[in-house]
Amino acid sequence: MYFLEANDIVKQYRNHLALDNVSIQVPQGKIFGLLGPNGAGKTTLIRIINRITAPDSGTVYFDGRPSLPNDIFHIGYLPEERGLYKKMKVGEQAIYFAQLKGLSAHEARKRLTYWFEKFDIMPWWNKKLEELSKGMQQKVQFIITVVHEPDLLIFDEPFSGFDPVNAELLKQEMLELKKAGRTLIFSTHNMASVEEICDEIALINQSKVVLNGDIHQIRSRFKEDIFRISVTNEQVEPQPDLFSVLSQKKTAEHTDVRIHKSCNISNSALLNALTQQYDIISFTEELPSMNDIFIRTVSNNDIKTTAL
Repeated sequence: MYFLEANDIVKQYRNHLALDNVSIQVPQGKIFGLLGPNGAGKTTLIRIINRITAPDSGTVYFDGRPSLPNDIFHIGYLPEERGLYKKMKVGEQAIYFAQLKGLSAHEARKRLTYWFEKFDIMPWWNKKLEELSKGMQQKVQFIITVVHEPDLLIFDEPFSGFDPVNAELLKQEMLELKKAGRTLIFSTHNMASVEEICDEIALINQSKVVLNGDIHQIRSRFKEDIFRISVTNEQVEPQPDLFSVLSQKKTAEHTDVRIHKSCNISNSALLNALTQQYDIISFTEELPSMNDIFIRTVSNNDIKTTAL
């Protein structure tokens, strides 16, 4: 079941077509990666989902029906450009933003206290935002995004400015939100994070969706029949009908080898042939990283567009 769908979204700004019949389907209770280079149209789509702006044509469906104005109370949005007030006290504005999302002052304070203590920033409750480090400010922004317990959470570059420890903290919180049944849209340029937490992705380039689907299926689709094997300390010789050797490195106890399988044999046939000749310690197919897939897809799309 899809919790959010955007169907055939078109958005034009004067001489710039920001979105050209863009469609995405976000499964309920999953983390959906919205990817693309700068200027691809991701932020425009996010603003349309949040009802900050309207599409020229196309429809956004929220929980199985066309999006309504009140749906904004069920969305939490962490924008790339943070929007907190520098001169205002942290706790005071956190309560203010929670009330804008429909919480009473009492309930807002109760929930915010829980989150501030969890993120170890309670001592900063009465400090002005400008007194906090950038990382601590972003913790506050994250808390404000999730405090009203929305059904849909949209995070645009949430790890920007975080050190590795706090980035991992946020990542784990996002996974906990998924476990709690929330649906997340995650926009980032950090492809390693995409591999770690996303279930499905859509890649937008030049205002169009150029790649989408289950992340594991996408990585399998782009595989190049390359395998990593370890054998007992011996030389692996290429066999043209089965495989070529890309590289190999000997250690004191074994040899690590990268091979390229011939296209006319199965994985099981390759493994069977190898085990008859070598003492196999490990045998793993090498899948391309999302970073490689991102670069390859965007580059190929740019080349095709230029050719047209």
